[in-house]
Amino acid sequence: MTIRQPLRALTLGAATLSAALLLGACGGAHTDTGAHSAHGASATAAAHDAQDVAFAQGMIPHHQQALEMARLAAGRAGSAQVKDLAARIEKAQDPEIRTMTGWLKSWGEQPPMAGMDHSAHTGMTGMMGADDMADLEKKKGADFDSAFLSLMIRHHQGAVEMATTEKDKGRYTPATKMADAIIEGQSAEIAEMRKLLDGDK
Repeated sequence: MTIRQPLRALTLGAATLSAALLLGACGGAHTDTGAHSAHGASATAAAHDAQDVAFAQGMIPHHQQALEMARLAAGRAGSAQVKDLAARIEKAQDPEIRTMTGWLKSWGEQPPMAGMDHSAHTGMTGMMGADDMADLEKKKGADFDSAFLSLMIRHHQGAVEMATTEKDKGRYTPATKMADAIIEGQSAEIAEMRKLLDGDK
């Protein structure tokens, strides 16, 4: 009895603490306690909706294709500006893929596989078809730069559209914040790419 009694008290104490943290996560978003406990797994699983899942499951393959395009630039681009832009795209989008994959796993959802065939996603806004990608791989120098910029503008526009839907309809705060960052960052890159394209003409 002397051993079981403290164990029972400890279990009850842990349950009370868990309940307090969960309540803090749900109701105290403006307090320090709520902000910290909102990162807990239970809060993460509870505070999302179907739109958040669709955003992550759609944006991961979208970003993966952008990375494939960006990696082609290292050995094919003629312009240092295009190479620099491609490196920045890779640096921004690779961590976002990892973050979104983590969200899906925490929600009990299946993340899209890396290196998968993107033909299943060609209907998604801004996604390149296999022919577009094959054509891009064959180009070098100024021809590559022009094709890369044209295709990436279209790709970014698709991402901005998807992010705008998430911002309007999503519930999971980190996802809507990422959507904001995508809209801001990729809109700026679209403007930059249009200037580079105009300079090529």
